[in-house]
Amino acid sequence: MQHPLSRRHFLQLSTAVAAGLALGHPTLARLRRADKLRIAVVGTANQAGWNLSQIAGEHIAAICDVDATYLEQAGAKFPDAKRFRDFREMLSAPLDIDAVLVAAPDHIHAPAAAMALRAGKHVYCEKPLAHTVEEVRVLSRLAAEKKLATQMGTQIHAEPNYRRVVELVQSGIIGKVKEVHVWCGKSWSAGKYSQAKPAPANLDWNLWLGPAPDHAYSDNIHPGNWRRFWAYGTGTLGDMACHHMDLAHWALDLTHPTSIHSEGPPVDAIGTPAWLIVRYDHPAKGDRPAVKLTWWDGGKRPEALSKIKNKDGSPLQWGDGNLFVGDSGMIIADYGAHHVIRDNTVSDHTPPKPTIPDSIGHHAEWIAACKTGSATTCNFQYSGALSECVLLGNVSYRAGKKLEWDAANLRATNAPEAAKLIEHVYREGWKL
Repeated sequence: MQHPLSRRHFLQLSTAVAAGLALGHPTLARLRRADKLRIAVVGTANQAGWNLSQIAGEHIAAICDVDATYLEQAGAKFPDAKRFRDFREMLSAPLDIDAVLVAAPDHIHAPAAAMALRAGKHVYCEKPLAHTVEEVRVLSRLAAEKKLATQMGTQIHAEPNYRRVVELVQSGIIGKVKEVHVWCGKSWSAGKYSQAKPAPANLDWNLWLGPAPDHAYSDNIHPGNWRRFWAYGTGTLGDMACHHMDLAHWALDLTHPTSIHSEGPPVDAIGTPAWLIVRYDHPAKGDRPAVKLTWWDGGKRPEALSKIKNKDGSPLQWGDGNLFVGDSGMIIADYGAHHVIRDNTVSDHTPPKPTIPDSIGHHAEWIAACKTGSATTCNFQYSGALSECVLLGNVSYRAGKKLEWDAANLRATNAPEAAKLIEHVYREGWKL
């Protein structure tokens, strides 16, 4: 989605650039000569290709992909970009780069993003922010220490509907909210390795594996099915919860839960589950009471949904979404619509006056932040806490027990055996 630059934003940008030049900010100093960021990209096809289309107005200085076919296709679109197969080589090369966009499989997020942050580059990274909870915390701390512009790829956050729902919840229109249900019908599951065979000539399988354990090439992983494997992805929860749980985290100012309890089918050592139900307990904060948030996926849905009716008495048909349960009503929402519910029936309501400004666009926020030092709405502090929460659902499921969570020390106080699922372990030659 393209967002024109408003006059007010242009003036803010110009003022910030001038201030940055006076302070000697390296990115802003270069912008005295050109108004485009120089961006390096890790991953070039599928979701990465969409991300590239969103930043194509900037200068794509370097592109990296382990798949030569994808790299060639992206190179045709960005002929001035230098091409790499290994992101480590790209980020070590003597290139004039301001920022890095990471849109590779989950297991590549943290090593690529951490290397970019340590090199002083602004970073946009797809969701979830990393493959493990510990990796997320490392990225959050690096971003804060380096004071760099960061954004996680939860683009729905920039759309108007989420803003209106946040305003509704925070207005108190349904009273105090102590319970939230979040659900998604998608199911990434049953990852199984096929018979070992040579990798196709276009794919550098060793680089695709990256920090993951060494394994023979399997033809049912790249490009479309890696999310089904614990070694590379994080299942449906990791794929979709950052989008859907984002709304509840934003509206209720949720960060770290105190306990996490997951249930699902029997745990498989290789493949992610067909469904999960995850219950998060969040402590009270300020005037907000404690909140119980429940995630449902793979076709599981909260019972309360089946009781909600339209104004004419017919059952409300609703896809994926959120249900905020207050002490005087409910709000149901998805990416693009929402309703206030009274007595299990869609009800008319007067929305509060909008207080959250419209976004200039999810990628545009990040680009402006790189250039001016302005804020992003899904920086690695906000999105880091969200990603940690999401990934802890998988930890509880794989550990087979409820976790009592000590966020400050990144440990489950009642389950020391869960540490191996929280920490990152890389194969030789790779590091965070």
